[in-house]
Amino acid sequence: MQTDPTIDTLDDTPPPKPPRRTSARFMLSHPLHILSLGFGSGLSPIAPGTVGTLFAWVSFVVFNPHLTVAEWAVLITVGFVTGCWFCGFTAKKMGIADPSPVVWDEIIAFWLVLLFVTPATFTGQLWAFIVFRFFDMVKPPPIRYFDRQLKGGFGIMFDDIAAAFFTLLVIALWRMTI
Repeated sequence: MQTDPTIDTLDDTPPPKPPRRTSARFMLSHPLHILSLGFGSGLSPIAPGTVGTLFAWVSFVVFNPHLTVAEWAVLITVGFVTGCWFCGFTAKKMGIADPSPVVWDEIIAFWLVLLFVTPATFTGQLWAFIVFRFFDMVKPPPIRYFDRQLKGGFGIMFDDIAAAFFTLLVIALWRMTI
């Protein structure tokens, strides 16, 4: 068998590493993974984004009586900025651009939605949850554009903030009609 002499067979670049699976062991291997994986909610084998959003909802209900709107705004802003960094860090360690177990983006985005849902009834929050999950899963334009074009931790975080914005827009439009 003859080989083509123009093909360089001495390529010394290492083959790409296969994507890393998430587990409790991976999550506990670094404190930033704990945050990125939503304190374990992202480890759900079924619909980790939905489970992460449910975690956001429950944690909002628990913390809301203790935080002012201004404190929530600071927490969400700091959570977004730092989330760009540590979600990118976890994604890089996993070898996946936007891994589904990384749910910090859902947590921050849904906290933002819940902050503006008034009155804060169970029914209102449930509809906000349903609308947010629709926008986060379906990713209609322009959310899909952001999801595909923005890279790294900022891209992971931003498409969910866009989903939160459209959720709030739908809620506002619905309230205008009643």
